[in-house]
Order: sequence, then structure tokens, then C-alpha cells
Amino acid sequence: MTYRVMIVDDQYVSRKMFELYLESSDLYELVFSIDSAMFADTYVLKEDIDLVIMDILMEDGSCGLEAARRIKKINPQVKIIAVTSMPELSWLDKARAIGVDSFWYKEASKETILSVIQRTLTGEEVYPDRPPKVKIGQASSYDFTPKEIAILRLLVTGASNAEISEALEISVHTVKTHIKHLLAKTGYKSRTKLAIQARITGMVIEDKD
Repeated sequence: MTYRVMIVDDQYVSRKMFELYLESSDLYELVFSIDSAMFADTYVLKEDIDLVIMDILMEDGSCGLEAARRIKKINPQVKIIAVTSMPELSWLDKARAIGVDSFWYKEASKETILSVIQRTLTGEEVYPDRPPKVKIGQASSYDFTPKEIAILRLLVTGASNAEISEALEISVHTVKTHIKHLLAKTGYKSRTKLAIQARITGMVIEDKD
């Protein structure tokens, strides 16, 4: 049996790497290789696709997880592997909730993408236990509480203390206390520096939903 595969990745090097891996095996037929998730679901309507290798964050603003959600609504039988080089803390849970079959980190995963492809096509769900650890100042991405991460996510959007308070339904005083703890852990002197570094590392990315 030959599996028909679509690649969705805006990074040229990654896309070509996936293409080479697929072409090295008689098990796979590359049907589409595109650089945006914007209309990825329409390609599933055009051709029979068994597997989609889906990058998450695209330069044009399109989101691979949203494309995966649309594809699963069109055809739940299509297998989807989310791939990314970003250690965003929320994406694993979001992918599971959408029904994405497997998840692979481009630089951090010990398992090869071909192994993940093979396991996924045989019905396995292949997920890492948690995102890769990244440094943010003097701390690592594993050093923060869920509430601190929620506040950090809003800081990245430029939200004020009052806006964070309203969004998380906590007092402004509590927001200030959490930010103080975040600054102490990371060693940064300002919330702006903290927010910038959180975004640069890819630990938290502005949620536009």
C-alpha cells in the first residue's frame, strides 16, 4: 500500500527535508507540498490524502492547528502530524483537543520523523511528554506555575495589569505579585524585557483566538 501525503510548511529547508524523506521510501507518494496553511483544507477536498505533515506557525499568519481543525471536520480519517521548532507551551494540549494524531519537534525530538510517520499511519498517537526546555533569563520554561504562564502569555500581547486582572479574574494586586515573581525568577528588570524574551524563545506566543 502506498500512502498519499501532503506537506504544509513555510520553511523551505524543512519542507525539502520532508520531501526527501518521503521520496526515499516506496511507501509514500507526495501529493502536495505547500508553504501556507491558509487553504490547506481545500487540498484535502481536491485529492485523497492519507497523511498531512503540518507545521504550526506560518509566516503569512496562518495557523497549522486551525488548518488541522478544518481538515478533521472535512475528513476525520486523515492522519495529521503537527511539526514545529517552537516550544510554545500550549500547543501540545491544543493539538490533542483538535484531534491531531501526532506531534513532532523538529530540532528537539529524538525520534525521526519517518518513525513518527510510520507509527501514526499504523494507528498510534505519538506525542512527547512536554515541550522542549528553553532558557528565559535565569530560569527555564519548566520553572513557572500555570498561573505565571497565563500571565506571561498576556504580557506578550502588551496587556496592562488591569486587562490581565479582568482576563484571568484575579485582582490587580495578585497580577502585580505574579509579575514580581516572574521578574525575580528570570532576573529581568522590566516586564517589557520579560515579554520580549518569552516571545523570542517561542515559549509563549500571542494567542489570536
